[in-house]
Amino acid sequence: MRILYVAHNHPPKNAPLESVGGMQRVSMQLVSELKKRADVDVKNIIQHAPWKGIELRTALFLGHLTRKLPGIAADYNADIILFSSMATASLAKLTRNRIDIPMVTINHGHDVKLSFPPYQRFVPHVFEALDGVISVSSATRQECINRGMDPEKGIALPNGFDYQHLQETPDKRISRSHLEEVFGIDLSNKKLLLTVGRQVKRKGHEWFLKEVLPKINSDILYLAIGDGPEHEKLLEVWQNHAQKDQILLIGKQPDEILQQAYAAADVFIMPNIPVAGDMEGFGIVLLEANLASTPAVASDLEGIKDVITNGENGHKIPVKDSDTFAQKIDQVLNEDYEVLSANTRKFVEQNFGWDKVADQYISYLGEVIKKYKNSTR
Repeated sequence: MRILYVAHNHPPKNAPLESVGGMQRVSMQLVSELKKRADVDVKNIIQHAPWKGIELRTALFLGHLTRKLPGIAADYNADIILFSSMATASLAKLTRNRIDIPMVTINHGHDVKLSFPPYQRFVPHVFEALDGVISVSSATRQECINRGMDPEKGIALPNGFDYQHLQETPDKRISRSHLEEVFGIDLSNKKLLLTVGRQVKRKGHEWFLKEVLPKINSDILYLAIGDGPEHEKLLEVWQNHAQKDQILLIGKQPDEILQQAYAAADVFIMPNIPVAGDMEGFGIVLLEANLASTPAVASDLEGIKDVITNGENGHKIPVKDSDTFAQKIDQVLNEDYEVLSANTRKFVEQNFGWDKVADQYISYLGEVIKKYKNSTR
């Protein structure tokens, strides 16, 4: 199988790893995994660009490919074109009458629900031009259907996860000592709750601080890593919080600190809330925590539904149910921790390794190619 892979959002080749976002990591790991396979050949068309000014760069990138993609596909003798997101999948609509092979996209959630009326009017036309759609969760697939995608075109497949760089999990005691030293904190006799991710409204940081944290009975420290448009507002909430000494907002951190935090944490927290025009497509940071044997307590919402199996790698809580959220955290910390912690890493390795997910991708792409050929005879 000859796959022409098109992505617009890889970082500059010399960018530090900590500057890479979740969608970027997944795309880079997918390319790496496909290149290992003996049953596929991959040609990449990838824009390497920083986030600053990405909109203009992407417009120029897509404009160039609108003219060049048909010729590139023909010269490569591609069997199928795979787009990394709905942004690059717009090329399917723009080139459909000049390309005679199937085209498939991966989509992640926000790239489907983006709240911009002209974009939303264009999305159904993109689905019409595509021959297949891989959504990273069942919730994302449903959002595609809601926007006019033929259900038979789409499939929900998880993000793969490259856990090779996390094979050696730091020792919990050493990691806790490291965090104490770096951030000048005291974790003696405290349970560590951790959130990692871009601080946007859908992540629910503010809701958690205001509605859940005051109801937790255990002696905890809540550590939030990440930045984003909500960061300054969260600092204001922290400044006026009655439990401010139990909250640590440390902004964006390098991968070395992330790995120490994942290992040091007792529970990973993902308190997402519904936000119009946005959604959680998958939740890769939750799996990163799981690989450090840290179970999760998270909202039962959108893509998170496909990542957590209750009692295996954590617990899903009804959306915005602050009482149950707090009670479950206390229960995990005081009753379920040993069993959950022992299970989480094994759960991720068995269900989300790229080798297993790539098999599903290749099987689906093969089905799309076969169906396309039969429909054009």
